[in-house]
Amino acid sequence: MTLTQLRYAITVANSNSLNEAARELFISQPSLSTAIRELEEETGTQLFRRTNRGITVTPEGEEFIGYARQVVEQYELIEYKYIKKETTKKKFSVSMQHYAFAVNAFVEMVNQFGMDEYEFAVHETKTYEVIEDVKNFKSEIGILFINDFNYKVLNKLFNEYELEFNEILKCGIYVYMWKGHPLAKKKEISLEELDEYPCLAFEQGNYNSFYFAEEVLSTYNYKRIIRANDRATMLNLMVGLNGYTLCSGIICENLNGSEYVAVKLKSDEIMSVGYLKRKGTAVSPLGIKYLEEISKFKDKALL
Repeated sequence: MTLTQLRYAITVANSNSLNEAARELFISQPSLSTAIRELEEETGTQLFRRTNRGITVTPEGEEFIGYARQVVEQYELIEYKYIKKETTKKKFSVSMQHYAFAVNAFVEMVNQFGMDEYEFAVHETKTYEVIEDVKNFKSEIGILFINDFNYKVLNKLFNEYELEFNEILKCGIYVYMWKGHPLAKKKEISLEELDEYPCLAFEQGNYNSFYFAEEVLSTYNYKRIIRANDRATMLNLMVGLNGYTLCSGIICENLNGSEYVAVKLKSDEIMSVGYLKRKGTAVSPLGIKYLEEISKFKDKALL
């Protein structure tokens, strides 16, 4: 196995086409096919599935490509520093469910480290994609929640993907709505009181199972429900339709503004927000700083 073979495999995975990858690598398509086949034979793993419609990465190949990217990136860092005598930016990426406080922590970390020496990426995305991003090394850390309802299903997936979940904070369940909502001034709200208003839930795509929902009490028979893909749309629906969503109760006014409130839901449910990482891997200095910034929200997490 060589670095050249790893680079070939990464390029094929990125393009999903042997012809396109060969053009990008400036080699012939038969030579690339031979190199990939020899790599698969050496590793005993089918990395790609060939069909009449092209080439796709297998589940085993996804994991292999994740490791390959790490090896190639580390080699390039050494090459730039000691051979080419150049500097390259260190990278940090995090994936998360739609939590404003997780974005706020990212902002604080970037402000402290600056962007001259570092390249950052943040992915606010679906639950399953958070898990896959960490599994496939797209992100070093994934932020999501677990509770009694989804724990067994998600924990089984964590173990299968060789991931570990570490709790950051516990919190009760709150109703997040705009200040003009008819129920916004109440101290507590029951689910029955919310029946006449649309519940706003984040779309989960192909993995739209109750267990992958970002909102607790996902099995409740909501009278009205609207699904959306991003926080900005959610906020607009809260104002335009008196919609609401269920959340941790941690409000970041510097990001979402001061027009929204979190009111305690009449429920004994508890959610645990934490971070995913690959088993056996150490968290980078950037990751440690990011987690420190998130931990500052513990005091704002109410039970």
